[in-house]
Amino acid sequence: MKSIPHKRSREVEAWLRKEEVEQRKRYRKIVAEQEALSPKRDKWIAQFLQRIQTRGVHTHYDQMRKVRPEEIPVKPKRKFRVVF
Repeated sequence: MKSIPHKRSREVEAWLRKEEVEQRKRYRKIVAEQEALSPKRDKWIAQFLQRIQTRGVHTHYDQMRKVRPEEIPVKPKRKFRVVF
């Protein structure tokens, strides 16, 4: 597929470079915030998994079912991925 040929002005090229730098900076900040939140997130996940084993999960309206320990997924070895 061919793209439509076009030329960008110097001002536009400069703006694009500046915008790219700013976006990379914002992305690094978001990643740093997510990594700083990692210990809390691990705690939240552990609490959730404990809660669904003791209280259970809703299957339909007011019916609840406890999740057996063998149904709990194993934590992967990789870092927790947050998609944003």
